[in-house]
Amino acid sequence: MLAESKPLERVGDADSPAVVPGLVWAFRLHDDGTAESLPVEAPIPFTHDGRLWLHFNLTDARARSWLATIDIPALARDLLLSKDDFQQIHAIDHCLYGVFSDLIRDIGDATDETGFLRFAMTERLLVSGRYQALCAVDATRRVLEGGHRVQSVAALLEKIIDEVADTMDRIVDRIGTEIDTIEEQTLAGDAKTETRGDLGRLRRTCVRLHRQLAGLRVLFHRLEQKNVHDLTPALHLHAGKLAQRLDGLDHDIVELRERSRLLEEELRFRVEERSNKHLFVLSILTTLLLPPTLVTGIFGMNTKGLPLTDVESGFLWAVALMIGSSSLAYLIMRRMGIVR
Repeated sequence: MLAESKPLERVGDADSPAVVPGLVWAFRLHDDGTAESLPVEAPIPFTHDGRLWLHFNLTDARARSWLATIDIPALARDLLLSKDDFQQIHAIDHCLYGVFSDLIRDIGDATDETGFLRFAMTERLLVSGRYQALCAVDATRRVLEGGHRVQSVAALLEKIIDEVADTMDRIVDRIGTEIDTIEEQTLAGDAKTETRGDLGRLRRTCVRLHRQLAGLRVLFHRLEQKNVHDLTPALHLHAGKLAQRLDGLDHDIVELRERSRLLEEELRFRVEERSNKHLFVLSILTTLLLPPTLVTGIFGMNTKGLPLTDVESGFLWAVALMIGSSSLAYLIMRRMGIVR
């Protein structure tokens, strides 16, 4: 979506700066590419001696009120404050804005739950916000604090998207290792009872990652095909390069999903085969025990005229009949090829 809009001229009051509410962190990007971390509890001067990255906690009502007043296009501001949960990127002259997914960060590690990062980007400002702690923006913050250089705000956004892919790449490596271990156990016949549950969990994670990556891929393929030449060079993203990396990552995830599905099917087949063997043994035992049961049933009838009732060795004859009937049943099954 391309439209006309005036360039960003003001964000706040440069003459009398105030503390920006709801900031999670802030960076100033200098001309040499270095990033300076700014204290969020102190006023931030919105001067043009560098570019700014402001990252907000959108659950903070004060932050939302402040963002409603910043001087960016109305469409970008509305999307930044919205709760849209589908991925999108829009280009307006002098502004690029949108929503893309990221993995929610738990204490010290990424989860397989999906959150969304909202952003609005001009030549000298990147405003981003989230409702849950996200992995990619936190990783980007850490690499900037570690000395990583970014030459423009667009390069900073590309770095965030790279970190999204890096986080997924690490999860893909972990899933691949777990699937390899399960595959070895399955081939060796050492698969445990809970293995199918583990495979189901891994497959579910692959499905979620694939769904997230599919949206991201489409996003940057569309951005690459859009006519965004009216944007200033400082806002141009290397959409083709990002889409190519996401394509390769998505291919790996789809492959892992198929491997987990095939392993689930093989485990199910092995369980069914084991159950069939148990049922076969149970059927053989039942067949062998039916004739003796019939003999005991006959001699257990409380009627007159039963054979062997007046014979001293009647019990031994009854036992012999039971053994003989079982043996006869066994020979018949051997002859029919049921047992070998």
